[in-house]
Amino acid sequence: MSHKRVAILISGGGSNMVSLVESMTGDHPARPCLVLSNIASAGGLTKAAAAGIPTAVVDHKPFGKDRAAFEAELVKPILDAGADIVCLAGFMRVLTDGFVSQFQGRMLNIHPSLLPKYTGLNTHARALEAGDRQHGCTVHEVTAVLDDGPILGQARVDVAANDTPETLAAKVLVEEHKLYPAVLRRYAAGDRTPVILG
Repeated sequence: MSHKRVAILISGGGSNMVSLVESMTGDHPARPCLVLSNIASAGGLTKAAAAGIPTAVVDHKPFGKDRAAFEAELVKPILDAGADIVCLAGFMRVLTDGFVSQFQGRMLNIHPSLLPKYTGLNTHARALEAGDRQHGCTVHEVTAVLDDGPILGQARVDVAANDTPETLAAKVLVEEHKLYPAVLRRYAAGDRTPVILG
């Protein structure tokens, strides 16, 4: 069988990228073809290279506020790698409609909240401030609207009375590392039924 080719975009340590890469073995319908970062010092690039995956860097800083010019460069290594699916895994740049539309129906993102709650940043602190009893993470298809798009999976954690944003983030990250690979496997096989954990 021919495997789907997956490009993973990161900005940091790439812990979700590692869990995705480690899952893509054996009878998995996909294989990693590229790990791409907007930050040359991102720790995840070293991990990807150690796993034998091609890496690339497109630094956003030289482009200033010209997001279209940045994305025109960002898309090149993805197209060169022949990616069928693009996974955002802690990629900290907001992508424009022009970029997203090129991968419509083929791009996934993981977000640390139970969407539609808490789009954007500081999700763990916001869940605590709201007094939520449950919090978690969501994998969704990327559309032009930030943290929107069809939900493909969610994992829940219970919020403890003594949780801080840091302890809650750590609990959610454990679930992210389970949820994202489970969703990708199903998605790469052409199944968009949501994965629900917890």
